[in-house]
Amino acid sequence: MDINKRTILWIVFAVSLVVLWNNWMVSTGKPSMFAPAPAQTAKAPEAKKSDLPAATATAAAGASALPGAPAAAEAFKSERITVTTDLFRVDVDTLGGTIKRLELLKFKDGVDATKNEVLFDVDAGTGKTYLAQSGLIGAAGLPNHQTGFVAKPGPRMLGDANQVQLVLEAESAGVKLTKTYTFKRGDYTIDVRHDVTNVGAAPVKPELYLQLVHDGNKPAGDSYFNSSYTGPTLYTAEDHYKKLKFETLEKEAVEAAKTGKDAVQDHPTKADNGWFAISQHFFVSAFVPQDKLARTIFTKKVTTNQYAIGTIQQLGTLAPGATVTNEAKLYSGPQESKLLEKVSPGLELVKDYGFLTIIAKPIFWVMDQIHQVLGNWGWTIIAFTILIKLAFFPLSAAGYRSMAKVKLVTPKMQAIRERYKGDPAKMNQATMELYKTEKINPLGGCLPILVQMPVFIALYWVLQASVEIRGAPWVGWITNLAAPDPWYILPVLYAISMYITTKLNPAPADPMQAKMMLFMPLAFSVMFFFFPSGLVLYWVVNNVLSIGQQYVISKKFAPPAAANS
Repeated sequence: MDINKRTILWIVFAVSLVVLWNNWMVSTGKPSMFAPAPAQTAKAPEAKKSDLPAATATAAAGASALPGAPAAAEAFKSERITVTTDLFRVDVDTLGGTIKRLELLKFKDGVDATKNEVLFDVDAGTGKTYLAQSGLIGAAGLPNHQTGFVAKPGPRMLGDANQVQLVLEAESAGVKLTKTYTFKRGDYTIDVRHDVTNVGAAPVKPELYLQLVHDGNKPAGDSYFNSSYTGPTLYTAEDHYKKLKFETLEKEAVEAAKTGKDAVQDHPTKADNGWFAISQHFFVSAFVPQDKLARTIFTKKVTTNQYAIGTIQQLGTLAPGATVTNEAKLYSGPQESKLLEKVSPGLELVKDYGFLTIIAKPIFWVMDQIHQVLGNWGWTIIAFTILIKLAFFPLSAAGYRSMAKVKLVTPKMQAIRERYKGDPAKMNQATMELYKTEKINPLGGCLPILVQMPVFIALYWVLQASVEIRGAPWVGWITNLAAPDPWYILPVLYAISMYITTKLNPAPADPMQAKMMLFMPLAFSVMFFFFPSGLVLYWVVNNVLSIGQQYVISKKFAPPAAANS
């Protein structure tokens, strides 16, 4: 087989597509093509269905009824209390003390820019369910997310204060549960305190559960070319970061229904640290339970198209009149590394850079430093692209020197093809002898490209995963670097620059291969119609710099014979 630069380039191109496709598969929760799917669940001792309230809050016209809830809960007239801070507007339902809506005031909706981004929400029309719930188990009738709470009077807006609190109280089965939500200025973390008091005459042994409930659907605006992982995630110091799948929870529930068991699982074991979350593109909601307190991490299917991930923590035995306090945190906001690192160890891992995290993190750090100087993410991408080109300039020069040598012997290679066109084995042998005689490494022009590929792929994930770039404008018509170019100007510029770059390179001897190389810019530009404009901007600048780079290298670093030819 005739080995030449174009063939190797096509191999690199094909491998790149496979790697990008594999990354997309993993980001959407599908198993990697290169490794067996990680174990998603480790079965816990069989749990009773009564251990956790099975129903979750749903929207209903004129009422807040709970499917499967006790009649007393159905009769309770709930009230939605709205708390507003400088960062979000939160609706808490007095039925269960559940957070039923959370609107981020600093981020616009990914589809409708006239609205704000909403995380927690319940919408019977669209079927959206995304809730934060908590309550007690361990004995019948203890206050839980189906119990009616009474809200204590107090301010509901932050105003000039640094924090505002919402206090909810409920009492049943001889136990009083007080939930206190503390909202702070400039903070996406909500402090969630549970005070449990035994107001009965006998000792009780309650357990506190915290859970996030989700409908299992990706957020609106998620597309084939700009998709990301949506699903439960968790972290413990022992087992580190894990991504789970709603599809897995559904399958487990089906299997449990067949065997008559309850579909509640531990993930992965009992622990006394860590957090659990629902992750989506750019945003995350994560419960951080009280540290150094034993817990069981569970997932389950709540009802049709509703799934939960949560923890159960034992509070010990409470004597009559005794009170125990449990303090947790609920982060609900953007996946900004600086913010996540302050909340809990490992929470920054929800900002998923894929398998090249070790390269992607330094890349983002450098880009963040540049952004602090330039103040615009579009110019930051351009400046970073220039830095990358300068860093790889010696490699590119070495690659071009190898390409130039190949170009010099192209007439001899064509003569060999003509002489042995009916005998591929002899053609290959003669070609390799020519390479040896001329001291040419046929892979020399491609090895520098292979070295740079991990950086390019890591940069792709940095631009794909960074909420800092979401909604960030560049110039003129580019008002959101995380969205496709509305006028397709950048994809067209990419096609033009790619065409020029292709024409500057030595033409392949094979006419069919030459036509395919000319077709590639068109194929990529059509694909880039759907890519975030920040990514396309990077490639346009990269190609423009490559054109200038090729000119400089051809004058400065090409072999003398090539320079004079």
